[in-house]
Amino acid sequence: MDYKQLIIRGISYSQTQSGAYALLLEHEETHIKLPVVIGNFEAQSISLGLEKDIHPPRPLTHDLFTKFIVSANYELVSVIIYQIVDGVFFSNINFKNKVTEEELILDARTSDAVAMAVRFDAPIFTTQQVLNEAGILLELEDVSKEEESFSETVQTEDNLKSLSMEELQKLLDEAVKEEDYDTALEIQEEIKRRKKKID
Repeated sequence: MDYKQLIIRGISYSQTQSGAYALLLEHEETHIKLPVVIGNFEAQSISLGLEKDIHPPRPLTHDLFTKFIVSANYELVSVIIYQIVDGVFFSNINFKNKVTEEELILDARTSDAVAMAVRFDAPIFTTQQVLNEAGILLELEDVSKEEESFSETVQTEDNLKSLSMEELQKLLDEAVKEEDYDTALEIQEEIKRRKKKID
């Protein structure tokens, strides 16, 4: 089958469902976006998987499963979002044993599949049919507006800008300790912006 590769464009707070997030995947060639509604925990887990330098004090479920896969001599080869039924996406996670090269395919919720894919830097694919049924064309400006409203946290962007690097690092450590990963990611972004300016 001719699969279409998707990239993660961002995670934004869902405008339609309270307490939910929208994971935005995109087919790079056509710029068709695939919005997937996911829960708060999955949004945090995907965000943490993308931010390789933030480590929670205790392993999250997806981190634990990642360690198990590696210990069992498997690797995650790809994720395929193969179907959508009544607004629900169906996905498979494809594994391969590093020793025997035996393949293993597991059914998974799309949010969990993506959370695992980012931990293995594995590609995410879908079918043309799924893109036809659920894909939308968004202008990039609209996406950036959605990303701006990603989360309402105690620390606003202006507050973060007024803090020193030392204060930001303390806040970051505290946010990770408290397992408030949304705030931790915002602080991390501010630290990165400043480091880029110094470089």
